[in-house]
Amino acid sequence: MRNNGKPRAARVLFAVRRYLLFFFSLSFVITCCMLLFLHNMAGTGEVIFTETGIRHAAWITFGNVLFLSLVCTVIDAVQRKFTVERPVRRIVQAADKMMKGDFSVRIRPLHGADGQDGFDEIISCFNKMAEELSGTETLRTDFIANVSHELKTPLAVIKNYGVMLQQPSLPEAQRLEYAKAMSDAAGRLADLISNILKLNKLENQQIFPQKQVYNLGEQLCGCLLAFEGVWEEKQLQIDTDLQEGVYVETDAELMTLVWNNLFSNAIKFTDPGGSIFLRLKTQGPQAVVQVTDTGCGIAPEVGKHIFEKFYQGDASHATQGNGLGLALVRRVIDIVGGDISVESEIGKGSTFTVKIRRKESEAV
Repeated sequence: MRNNGKPRAARVLFAVRRYLLFFFSLSFVITCCMLLFLHNMAGTGEVIFTETGIRHAAWITFGNVLFLSLVCTVIDAVQRKFTVERPVRRIVQAADKMMKGDFSVRIRPLHGADGQDGFDEIISCFNKMAEELSGTETLRTDFIANVSHELKTPLAVIKNYGVMLQQPSLPEAQRLEYAKAMSDAAGRLADLISNILKLNKLENQQIFPQKQVYNLGEQLCGCLLAFEGVWEEKQLQIDTDLQEGVYVETDAELMTLVWNNLFSNAIKFTDPGGSIFLRLKTQGPQAVVQVTDTGCGIAPEVGKHIFEKFYQGDASHATQGNGLGLALVRRVIDIVGGDISVESEIGKGSTFTVKIRRKESEAV
């Protein structure tokens, strides 16, 4: 629906122009008929008002009316051909192309911005629909291609190591190493499928937030401690600064998904011996969480796409993830009505900032 004034003014102007066209056309026809009638009456001389003179003038006028009606019919047919049949044919042809899978088709408007009619509105809606379908089809194609690629990689690893495990002379140490590689690949495959299912439910609004009031600082500590074994293995330094008594009212399970993904990425992209910083503070009515790492950083062109599905800016770490984590994070934040942003510098690390509305106290 158009609420702005310009299209409405254009429609009014177009209606006025059509009214004037009909007004002058009808005025011309009626005036011609009256003039012909009076001319024929005057042409009979002294018998201008006799029955024969009037009948003669009437028949001649009737013949002229038939002729003018024929001319108007031809003009109307020509007009309909250009104003009705042509746009209908163009719309039907474009719709037929779309039904055959060509979503790149677009229809040119019939009039300019100052002369739009109903067909122009239909064409505008059709073009918007075609654009949306084109984008959806592109996403679907990319999604299938990316899923196929992500599935093939761990399956290939499992297959190759499975073949090598069949060697009877394989040392026990190598057998354990190959078995662990297969287990890791199977885990990545399971995570990929799990994330795809979660993202699909989120995007199709099949998951509804179950709001509850809870202490955000305690949730952050619990999620971070779940990665203790990983950060100790990489000898990372963990620095936390959590403001006490910060409560939020949102879906705890969904927010756990957010924190787990952010912590996992921070640990993954931070080299051994690096540092990870976790901050929690209040800022007006919002609770602000910052997760900072001293990893490889994100280039500006990568940062524009970092929340897109299957996008992986750092190919060297691609085997550790599937490019769906941050897409899940973005979707969850959108659902709970929060905000997420990233600041990064190549070689110095990244900071992810999440803002969600907080509760003044733990009371519901």
